[in-house]
Amino acid sequence: MYASDGSGGTGPVPKGQAARTKVTAPALRARKGGEPLAMLTAYDFTMARLLDRAGVDILLVGDSLGMVFQGLDTTIPVTLDEICYHSRAVARGAEHAHVVADMPFMSFQLSATQALESAGKLVKEGMAESVKLEGGSEVAEQVRRIVRAGIPVMGHVGLTPQSVHAMGGYKVQGKGPDAAARVLADARALDEAGAYAIVLEAVPPDLAAEVTAGVSVPTIGIGAGAGCDGQVLVCYDMLGMNLGHTPKFCKRFAELGERIDEAVHAYVRDVREGAFPGREHCYKPNGSAEVASHRA
Repeated sequence: MYASDGSGGTGPVPKGQAARTKVTAPALRARKGGEPLAMLTAYDFTMARLLDRAGVDILLVGDSLGMVFQGLDTTIPVTLDEICYHSRAVARGAEHAHVVADMPFMSFQLSATQALESAGKLVKEGMAESVKLEGGSEVAEQVRRIVRAGIPVMGHVGLTPQSVHAMGGYKVQGKGPDAAARVLADARALDEAGAYAIVLEAVPPDLAAEVTAGVSVPTIGIGAGAGCDGQVLVCYDMLGMNLGHTPKFCKRFAELGERIDEAVHAYVRDVREGAFPGREHCYKPNGSAEVASHRA
């Protein structure tokens, strides 16, 4: 049995795995209350292909790329063109996973028309299969307009990083009855507007469970406890590639940062000592039919 290898060709399906079909927005919506959804961020083709092969349901081309990929302090400077660029790369590596692209700061806030134009660009030029935007009741009309045009929308409430200055920092949201009621009302507004899923970020677990029970679409938590319909993490965080602060809610499933450090140290040593390249890394002389790669 064969399936595409994500590079345009085909390859054998790994032993013990059935051929997988492409995950769609309607299929994700239908998972409400069922098997939990696994979502990770991705920003390039190579990482997308690896995560896709491992069985991730959703790949998020997040504006978090501004912080983890570009080294910025916030997500605010990220542009629509930058999301498009990274989304195209991720889409090429996503054979199975659904690809959702973030709508960056000021790409949807001005009007429903602006929001639709931005969403259309992410789908048409960025090859995204849906878009995600931050906010609740105040962006319901934008969500409604985008959905009406045939573009699936994922919502995002709780801690919304694009509003970091208004929130006074990256703080847990929904603490206290009034704040909790606002988060629930925002999630319901997105549900009614037609979102197919809603991210809940940095809210107390009890509130996340209440929101999950109070909307008809899947909730995907990040720092929101186990009561959601799915979970999302930044790929570099969960792989242990972030050498700085690790958020409280993140489990490091590997320590690839340390492994990369060891590998590069070994490479530098071998180059300086003349141990690399060896004979086995050299092409044969005199008319060899070997094909050279042009990685550099």
